[in-house]
Amino acid sequence: MFDTFKNAWKVQELRKRLLYTLMILVIFRLGCAITVPFIDPEKVGIGSTNLLSYLNMMSGGALSNGALFALSVQPYINASIIIQLLAVAIEPLGRLAKEGREGQRKMQRITRYTGAGIAVVMGIGFYTLLRNGYGAVTYTSGWEGWFAAATIVSCFVAGSMLVTWLGEQIDEKGIGNGVSLLIFIGIVSRWSDVIGAVGGLITKAQQQPLYYIFLPLLVVFAIAVIVFVVILNAAERRIPVKYAQRVVGRKMYGGQSTYIPIKVNMSGVMPVIFASSLCMIPGTIAGFINLDAAAHPYWAAFFSLFNSTSMFYAVLYSLLIIGFNYFYVAIQYNPVDIAKNLRENNGAIPGIRGDRPTAEFISRVLGKLTFIGALFLVVVAVLPIILANLTGVAIHLGGTSMLIVVGVALDTTRSLESYMAPRHYKSILK
Repeated sequence: MFDTFKNAWKVQELRKRLLYTLMILVIFRLGCAITVPFIDPEKVGIGSTNLLSYLNMMSGGALSNGALFALSVQPYINASIIIQLLAVAIEPLGRLAKEGREGQRKMQRITRYTGAGIAVVMGIGFYTLLRNGYGAVTYTSGWEGWFAAATIVSCFVAGSMLVTWLGEQIDEKGIGNGVSLLIFIGIVSRWSDVIGAVGGLITKAQQQPLYYIFLPLLVVFAIAVIVFVVILNAAERRIPVKYAQRVVGRKMYGGQSTYIPIKVNMSGVMPVIFASSLCMIPGTIAGFINLDAAAHPYWAAFFSLFNSTSMFYAVLYSLLIIGFNYFYVAIQYNPVDIAKNLRENNGAIPGIRGDRPTAEFISRVLGKLTFIGALFLVVVAVLPIILANLTGVAIHLGGTSMLIVVGVALDTTRSLESYMAPRHYKSILK
């Protein structure tokens, strides 16, 4: 990977793209440090077991600072997921998505408008929490209160739209996927949390020397997760396909052999994001209502089940990851369409003939790979919870963060290699 970046830096066009991408990332980090007017950041306290902590991680700490980019790209991501799901359920929207470049442009516009609406809802919700939950809003009554509310919500919405635009600029003029890179830099900027976790272990080790064992354990865990993610992201099952020969005039066409590549981890990190968002909703609700445990012991016990270090949370988290992984793969791959396309192109899987047997074979392969990919995601996502229970120290840079960081790094490297490949072939031809 480092050799790829080193070689890319020698190419003038790629060097400009890399510098442009770096400039956008610096602007993003500056926006994460600019506090919105009428907010006292010292009073903003984001917990570690609710949905806000997850949003804070994705925004690089901007949410806990009450910063301009507090909402980050979350509204756009949520809008993309919603529109993608609706394209499967609503036929006209699905046809629009298949209309080539013009259809994709219209879908992108619909996603932006949906993201703006979601940003308004999230901005109002976060303002309400800042005002009633934390008391971090300086003006709360009279016309000053209304003006402060309008200013804060407008800044959050405008910041989210600006972050989305910055991501699109990276797509057009930079390197890699813009939205993914912004999430990547936000997570990487939270490395101080990892240092804090290590410091907590050292403090406990001074009291109990047994905790010194957990320090190398954390290092081994981090290396194992990185290796695991790299292997599973590259792993794929190749279904062989043979195309029939046909004679047109005096020429013979077809007859070649190829394969259908199916990745083991087809859904990426999306099932983990969905599952963690759902599991953290009860904790967020408990934070909003400020429940008194002494007055309502049963409700307090119920909400405590959703603590991110509890075994109930780990089991529910695992089941949701598996369920969402199957769901996400089901809306991405249609074995019937794949079998139909093979038949129309005179292709067939060796030993299997007919649309229905082909679709059933592909479905069985998809089912097995989906289960393996789901288990992989469960292991990566739940291991930090197990380590947190063993060490007693919360590991903030957990499985979800590792999946995103390693996945984006690999995608960016592949993007650089794709830019460099044509130049490599030109040098050979010369």
